[in-house]
Amino acid sequence: MAEFETPEQVLEAAERARDEGYRRMDAYSPFPVEGLAEAVGFYGTRLSTIVICGGFLGCFTGFFLCWWPNVIGYPLNIGGKPYNSWPAFIPITFELTILFSALSTIIGMIALNGFPMPYHPVFNAPRFDLASRDRFFLCIEARDPKFSVTGTRDFLLGLDPIEVSEVDS
Repeated sequence: MAEFETPEQVLEAAERARDEGYRRMDAYSPFPVEGLAEAVGFYGTRLSTIVICGGFLGCFTGFFLCWWPNVIGYPLNIGGKPYNSWPAFIPITFELTILFSALSTIIGMIALNGFPMPYHPVFNAPRFDLASRDRFFLCIEARDPKFSVTGTRDFLLGLDPIEVSEVDS
């Protein structure tokens, strides 16, 4: 983990690390830095795909829960209406679409964020408490394919940081 004094330094360091071939890294700052998310490789999330799949599943479930009893399970002739009277199924279908979308959003967000995680190893790093005040940090994770303790340390020292420290898990 490398500590920097200005947002411009951490942004440049993240871009250089990306150009060098590091892919598993994260940056920490006391306020949002424009362009930093793209520099560390955060381009988006799969959450929207999870939510739309949950919505479709809810839609099909709602329609099926109305269709099966009315058409197959226990068909009743009410006023000469057809068994598959889909306009009557719309409220249940809509509500289950919203319910499944909301539940898949919550479950997907928890799964993609890696929760539950009671703490993160970066909190063990010395001086990391300054990340919420006035310092900027770039952390290259050990699970990066290009990571080596000495090579990554030398690379981070070449970025002219205030300090480079090893994060213990």
